[in-house]
Amino acid sequence: MMPPVKQGASRLADLGVPLSLAPMEALLVPDLPQEAGWQYEPKWDGFRCLAFRADDAVEIKGKSGKSLSRFFPEVLDNLRSLAVRQFVLDGELVIPVAGTLSFDALQMRLHPAESRIHRLAHETPAHFVAFDCLLREAQHPLLARPFAERRTALESVFDRDHDGTSITPATHDLKTAETWLGRRQLALDGVIAKRLELGYRPGERAMRKVKRLRTADCVVGGFRYASSARVVASLLLGLYDDAGLLHHVGFTSALAAQDKPALTKRLERLIKPPGFTGDAPGGPSRWSTERSAEWQPLSPTLVAEVRYDQITGDRFRHGTRFLRWRPDKPPRQCTFAQLAKPGAQVVALGVT
Repeated sequence: MMPPVKQGASRLADLGVPLSLAPMEALLVPDLPQEAGWQYEPKWDGFRCLAFRADDAVEIKGKSGKSLSRFFPEVLDNLRSLAVRQFVLDGELVIPVAGTLSFDALQMRLHPAESRIHRLAHETPAHFVAFDCLLREAQHPLLARPFAERRTALESVFDRDHDGTSITPATHDLKTAETWLGRRQLALDGVIAKRLELGYRPGERAMRKVKRLRTADCVVGGFRYASSARVVASLLLGLYDDAGLLHHVGFTSALAAQDKPALTKRLERLIKPPGFTGDAPGGPSRWSTERSAEWQPLSPTLVAEVRYDQITGDRFRHGTRFLRWRPDKPPRQCTFAQLAKPGAQVVALGVT
């Protein structure tokens, strides 16, 4: 007899939407689109994921394609409590703490100890916020249908209140969306804009997002030591191009002094040439010094979210501000495509 886990996996695989599906992405732009035909939603500060259900079999897949199920057992139970027994939903895992959302609490759940996971699931339970419906009935995927239809399908899944799961608020009114963007509440990371007639485009940056901060997720391709001590002074940041080459785009030196010794040890364990496979730091120029040309290459495994002000060419004009580590983000998803260039937003989105 086939084990129950295999039976559940088989039912999920037979839904009609592949478990390996990549979520649709958003392009960072400076302003919300103002023309008709857009829906605006809050951008939640959590872990993006796809939720699959086939009767009692439930799976949560992160953006990397890896399963998040073992880290969030309470979310699995909440998804099973929904009246609709077959679905594929796109959404965000968030953890409310003291009236806001805690990204640190989410990161703490990515732990190998099962006892700790279950304790935290009870102390700081995660909430699944759904914002798209890719399937509501087995073998009837909705990916090709307009977003307006998928939103209606999503609302039918959440026809009443449920513990631990909810549907994201939405509006077609630009002023309301701008109000969300202007609020000083940490629960919102910005606003997402979606075309009502657009089908679901896996892996494409077919939505728009506006953040309060101009941020980017970058691969840490190397680092420099301080001149006065053997501790890290700055992280060297990289982004991938369409050919898969990692290019140096800037640096961040806004690192807390108390964190530098432990971070240095972590980085030294990852030292491995070449670090950057495209444009590299420390190239010869009239401004180079012996120290500025010295850097340590790293295996491209760490992802950092940084804040920046301006872009010149394909590089950050000034030093960036380190915001947080992104263990949920695959390094290869850190591409130039997330940076919106003036005058290129519509072309990059494929909007005609």
